[in-house]
Amino acid sequence: YLARKFFCLWAEITFGQVLPSKARCFYDQKVLQKSFGEWKEQWTVCKEKKLSLRADNHYRHLLLNLIFKAWRAYVCQQQGKRNKHYVAESHAKKQTLLRTWQHWLVYVDVQRTKHGMQSVALAFRERSCLRISWAVWRRQHYQKCSGHKMNILALQHWAQSLQFRAWLQWRELYLHMQNEKQKDTRAITHHQHWELRRCMGAWLGYLNLHRVKKRQNELAQEFHRSRTLRRCFLDWQLAWECRRRMHAHQRDLEKQAARIALWRAFAHWRHYVVLCVEEAQQCELAEKHYECHLLVLQKYWNRWMSRL
Repeated sequence: YLARKFFCLWAEITFGQVLPSKARCFYDQKVLQKSFGEWKEQWTVCKEKKLSLRADNHYRHLLLNLIFKAWRAYVCQQQGKRNKHYVAESHAKKQTLLRTWQHWLVYVDVQRTKHGMQSVALAFRERSCLRISWAVWRRQHYQKCSGHKMNILALQHWAQSLQFRAWLQWRELYLHMQNEKQKDTRAITHHQHWELRRCMGAWLGYLNLHRVKKRQNELAQEFHRSRTLRRCFLDWQLAWECRRRMHAHQRDLEKQAARIALWRAFAHWRHYVVLCVEEAQQCELAEKHYECHLLVLQKYWNRWMSRL
């Protein structure tokens, strides 16, 4: 009991009211608080890095989605243009065939009318010629019965002349018909050439317009592609610069953390050395005090024994 009493008095005189166990517990709590603060700071940095990566992935996905929508709209527009071009070509062919068919029907009707008029004229001419010949022959037969041979010769000569005249008329009519056919053929050929020239001019104009539109589309695509590449390169450059700065900042933080850890380890070691020195000194003082206490006890014990 005396030893415990003197030890408590010595501990209060040496350490004061704060015992080493409480000081060690307080020191452990502070170390845990600092470690938790540093871990929380590192966890915040990692979370910000994850959020930046998710933002980059979302931006890349959005950019690819916009590019795909623009490409799909361009493909639909080109398909609509091709369909319109096919419809225009089919309509032009149908119109050309319809006009050719109408001209051919008009030509057939004109030829039928001409053939009908020609047949009617030939029949009327034959009837008129036969009537005149019959009248002349009957008059000559009744007037000149004696000159039968002369009449026969006259009739033969007149028949030959009539045949020659009819042949001349037929030849003239045939040449006229040939000229009409040639004129119709030339007119049809001229009309076909004119239609072909008009169609060729329209087709060349459409081809030039299509080439100009195609060149404009190619230039627009090239400009859009270059602009997109430039924007992506600028975004990538900014992201790379940001990442480089983050890595540099992280390296600086790691170096600073290493320095702080070294400084803290050195401080802890120095404090531990000081505590060890103080503890050795205190142990030495405690041993001296305990020896003095034993000497006192031995003195009092000797006195009590002598008195006893």
